[in-house]
Amino acid sequence: MATTTRIDVPARLTVLLTLAQLLERLERSSKPIHAEQYRSVVQHLVKELGSVEHDDTFRQLLSAFPAMSQLHENMNYDKAGLCRSPLGASLAAEAEARAALSRAAT
Repeated sequence: MATTTRIDVPARLTVLLTLAQLLERLERSSKPIHAEQYRSVVQHLVKELGSVEHDDTFRQLLSAFPAMSQLHENMNYDKAGLCRSPLGASLAAEAEARAALSRAAT
């Protein structure tokens, strides 16, 4: 049985929560998603992520919504790298990137 964690989301984060839920549904949909719909949700979410306070509630939402967390991590990669990804996945991604760059250089 899965356990759920309740997060009390203040009104200032309701737009962020709604967009995070929508992105999760799009990411897990078994039906094809139109690229423009996906792009629109991501663009709105990027704007919202850039305008909210990064407090404890925000970090709880990042933990609860993996797709939003990954987007946030990608937005901040230049400052923090893959700080929210598990270390093993981060190392594997780096190794794959190095291998791809090596192959491209030859």
